[in-house]
Amino acid sequence: MTSPDTGTGLLAPGWAGSPAAAETGDDAVLRALLDAEAALARAQAAAGLVPVEAAAAVTEVAADPGRFDPASLAERARGGGNPVIPLVADLTRAVGEEHGPSVHRGATSQDIMDTAMMLVAHRVLGPLLDDLDRCQRALAVLAAEHRDTVLPGRTLTQHAVPTTFGLKAAGWRSLVLDARDRATAVRASLPAQLGGAAGTLAAFTAYGATDATALPALYARELGLCPPALPWHTLRTPVADLAGALAFTAGALGKLATDVLTSSRTEIAEVSEGSGGGSSAMPHKANPVRSTLIAAAARRAPQLAATLYGSLVAEDERPAGAWHAEWEPLRDLLRLTGGAARDAAELSEGLRVHADVMRGHLGLTHGLIVSERLSAELAPVLGRGRAKELLTRLARRAYTEGRDLGELLAEQIESAELPELKDIDLAAATDPTRYTGSAGPLTDRALERS
Repeated sequence: MTSPDTGTGLLAPGWAGSPAAAETGDDAVLRALLDAEAALARAQAAAGLVPVEAAAAVTEVAADPGRFDPASLAERARGGGNPVIPLVADLTRAVGEEHGPSVHRGATSQDIMDTAMMLVAHRVLGPLLDDLDRCQRALAVLAAEHRDTVLPGRTLTQHAVPTTFGLKAAGWRSLVLDARDRATAVRASLPAQLGGAAGTLAAFTAYGATDATALPALYARELGLCPPALPWHTLRTPVADLAGALAFTAGALGKLATDVLTSSRTEIAEVSEGSGGGSSAMPHKANPVRSTLIAAAARRAPQLAATLYGSLVAEDERPAGAWHAEWEPLRDLLRLTGGAARDAAELSEGLRVHADVMRGHLGLTHGLIVSERLSAELAPVLGRGRAKELLTRLARRAYTEGRDLGELLAEQIESAELPELKDIDLAAATDPTRYTGSAGPLTDRALERS
């Protein structure tokens, strides 16, 4: 018999060993399924539908997942299409003849499976949010420390105008906070699922409930989940919202990782990871491994979320295939994003900023990085067309002669060819560190967000 996935992550170093891995392995899913069954028994006991002693017996047996064999459950799940059916059989047998009738009473397999997956998500999102908080705190420190550290701003891969590393880090942090807010809201809204065979709660009434509509709230309270307004067997808003928050989080962290990957290239080297990874063949390398793994997660997450969004199209009162299609991509998405959050926290806490390299790169375009400022300074004096013609011509010379734009412009002024410009402070106008606009105040504003 083939062993089930235990979550070791041999092919997934991005999430291997993470809290998300611990909360999404088959053992963790089994624990969530058992927790859902035990909570159902307790909720029905509170409503007077099963004996209190039976609920206690189910809870005691369910508290020991080691009594159940995930490999056997996985194999037998083929018979009914989901692992709840064989689990209920094993749980009923383990509870014993006296209390067995109280196991899974009135519920359908999807009630337990959906609830268990919400429990798994709730348990993953706790440490994920802790890691996002670590990440944003580290980025806040970087943004404050480098509020006025100037480097080239790049648009469409080319040097554009100067910016500051503080503003860049503040932008990363803003995305992390956006992800945190979305994940927090989703975690607080994860609902239990309880509807019975077709979402009418009819079986619970048949078993004696005077108000079956009160039972889902009792069930949710036992689990620490939200009470559902309606059974959501084919109303998959909770899963879609969860998918969106996770995919956004992976993408937000991916932006941070992609910027670090670009900036840590050998020929750029403006930042580096605190502890780079080694190469199996090249001893000199210190690869940006944390960023690489985050970027990999960010590339996979949208497709996993797309599968979950596709399951919104679920027919009838309970679907064939749409619900079943969610389980693996949801687990993968939780693992990927949880691992990415862990790596992002480590990346941010260890990131090394090379301010001197950033400063040196400001001169790579021979002063052309301030051409926008010069254009604004010269246009009122020379007229817009003449100023553009002058700067275009001098820019061409700067490249071909390897000379600085400010130097060429100063020659023009000193030769009396441009007497109109004699009062312009060229030193200030051509200093890239003095053309960062509102980068400082914008960084300060971003850091006010808590």
